Amino acid sequence: MIAIIDYDAGNIRSVEKAFVSLGQEVTVTRDAGVLRSADKVVLPGVGNFGDCMQNLEKFGLVPVIREIASSGKPFLGICVGLQLLFDESEESPGVKGLGILKGRILRIPDGENRKIPHMGWNSLHLVRQNGTGRLFRGIPEQSYVYFVHSYYLKAADESIVTATTEYGVTIHASVEKGNVFATQFHPEKSSDTGLAILRNFAGL
Repeated sequence: MIAIIDYDAGNIRSVEKAFVSLGQEVTVTRDAGVLRSADKVVLPGVGNFGDCMQNLEKFGLVPVIREIASSGKPFLGICVGLQLLFDESEESPGVKGLGILKGRILRIPDGENRKIPHMGWNSLHLVRQNGTGRLFRGIPEQSYVYFVHSYYLKAADESIVTATTEYGVTIHASVEKGNVFATQFHPEKSSDTGLAILRNFAGL
C-alpha cells in the first residue's frame, strides 16, 4: 500500500489518481500510524516552501517523515516535496526544511526570454555516476517531463543526483539516496514517461 501524505498542499489527488491508474492500492492520510504501516510513502506538494513546512509542523508530520525516511521504506518527494527534504530555501528565509538530505533551494535566475515560474516540458539528462537511478529504469535519455517551479535544488552531494535539466542554470531535477527519492518535476503530469517513473517507484 502506498500512503500519500495529506498536509493541504496541492497536487495530492492527481498523484493519487496516477498511482490508482497503475493498479496500486493508495491511501491519502495524515495519520501517523497509517503512514508508518504503509509499504511506501509519497510527499507531494505545490506551493510556498515556508507554508508547506508550517503545515507539516501543524499536523505533527515532521518527526514521522524523518522516521520513515530513516526506516529504509521507499519514500518519494515530488516538487515542493523534494525541496522540503533539504535544509533551506531562498523562498522562505529563516525557515528550516526537513534536513533529511543536504542542499539548498535557490531561485531560478532571471534572464532574457526566461519566464519564471518555469512551467512546461523539459528534457532530462540522466546522471549515471552510480548507474541509472532506480526511478529511471527503462526511461530513455532526454525524455521530457513537466515542471512548475520558481526555485530549484542545488544538492550539496552531487552523487545523489540522478537527473538534471537546464533552465538558465543546471537544475538537480531528481535525487536518490538509499530509500529516499525525489523529483522536482511532476511525474503525475508527465504523460507516459511520468507513469513509467511512478511504476518504477511502486515496484521497489
